[in-house]
Amino acid sequence: MHLDVIRWDSPGAPDEETLRRQLLDEGFEVFRWRDEAGADYAPHAHAHDESLWVVEGALHFGAGGHDLVLQPGDRLMLPRGTIHTARAGAAGATYLIGERA
Repeated sequence: MHLDVIRWDSPGAPDEETLRRQLLDEGFEVFRWRDEAGADYAPHAHAHDESLWVVEGALHFGAGGHDLVLQPGDRLMLPRGTIHTARAGAAGATYLIGERA
């Protein structure tokens, strides 16, 4: 199992509208999601490809025995059918979710 993580390497904080436009340009349907601190999602999978892009806070992911933490600007490409867990960090997490059939 390989999760593709794209780390933020641009100067400054990520701009939510710019991230949203990029996801739309890539053919994703996009919505904004906010999890409060410690929100925890049990193992699950989706029937579509997802791209999650953190705007604020931190998001912890687990899949295939690997754990990773996404910080503001970091992006995760999550292929359909990937069983994973997710948990918001201590300050919660705001992120964009892109879904593509």
